[in-house]
Amino acid sequence: MSKLTMIATAAFGLEAVVKRELIDLGLTIRETENGRVTFEGTTEDLVRCNLWLRCAERVQLCMGEFVARTFDELFEQTKALPWEEWIPVNGAFPVEGKSVKSTLFSISDCQAIVKKAIATRMGDRYGQGWLPEDGNLFPVQVALLNDRATLTIDTSGPGLHRRGYRDHHAPAPLRDTLASALVALSYWGPDRILWDPFCGSGTILVEAATRGLNMAPGLNREFAAQGWPRIGPEVWDRQRNDALDVIRRDVTLQILGSDNDDKALRLARRHAHRAGVGDHVKLVHSDFQSMTPPGDYGCLITNPPYGERMGELEQVEAMYRDLGVLLGSLETWSSYVITSHRGFERITGLKADRKRKLYNGRIQCNYYQYYGPRPPREHRE
Repeated sequence: MSKLTMIATAAFGLEAVVKRELIDLGLTIRETENGRVTFEGTTEDLVRCNLWLRCAERVQLCMGEFVARTFDELFEQTKALPWEEWIPVNGAFPVEGKSVKSTLFSISDCQAIVKKAIATRMGDRYGQGWLPEDGNLFPVQVALLNDRATLTIDTSGPGLHRRGYRDHHAPAPLRDTLASALVALSYWGPDRILWDPFCGSGTILVEAATRGLNMAPGLNREFAAQGWPRIGPEVWDRQRNDALDVIRRDVTLQILGSDNDDKALRLARRHAHRAGVGDHVKLVHSDFQSMTPPGDYGCLITNPPYGERMGELEQVEAMYRDLGVLLGSLETWSSYVITSHRGFERITGLKADRKRKLYNGRIQCNYYQYYGPRPPREHRE
């Protein structure tokens, strides 16, 4: 079976995490760049990646890459690509674009040129002067960076952070993909306690639970490529059944979320049950100052308020001071906190063992990582 070139897009700072996920799936990495990891695989791998990637934003099929400094170059080289191998005669192929540091800077013109080139190619191959575009969706993107054009078809549809379990949102939610990355970058495993003292609508809790149970994050949603003729429904059925077979049903996780917002906790409970992990997540209505750490050698992973809104900063900084006291008291725990507040270490009085720059949406944050001692053997068995 011939290899396809695919791109897993990622939020800035998570490229290495996505690369590791792809390697764990047994795939060959071609290149890692800002915001994307290029890899090779089969149509089966395309389906597996959509079902299993936890931290990537979407999976794109790469149709071609070339230098384009004129509209003629963009048109001719786009037309030379084998679009008919993927898009049927009635396939809908809207074109989106972006251009960074390129001669062809007009996005609308680039989109129009690519659209015309694909239509010309397909019209020639199918012997039709007009294409109905009333069938399945094949979203095309033209991305220009330093005069190099990358032409892709999006296989995911809605971003991979749309897991399907979260139908309501608490204020300022954490994307599922970022929440999963926070867990991946921690020392947490299914044999350890996890506590989120600012759990909100429960995203970190659910993402940790699905990891601990080895549940594919894409099991409860649909993807753009499900309707593509070249990837038959039997491939999707086979990969979904395989994913169901490997869920760990023999473990009981210790995952605790606490928050002083009762409405957010109701959402967290709903999301955990919709994700199929409700039996593994315990929720408590409480301020973190009033909580007793639930055991030893656990992992605290949290996304506290940032104080981005006017008038909130003083209150948030006071809360961070209290959080610093809590973290300092957790002698056997490893703690992980993401926030956009640049003075977090100064306010808490705790120097992180590692600090990693990440983005929560468009907000630049730091992920502060405090490593506790390794659990004794009896805690790991």
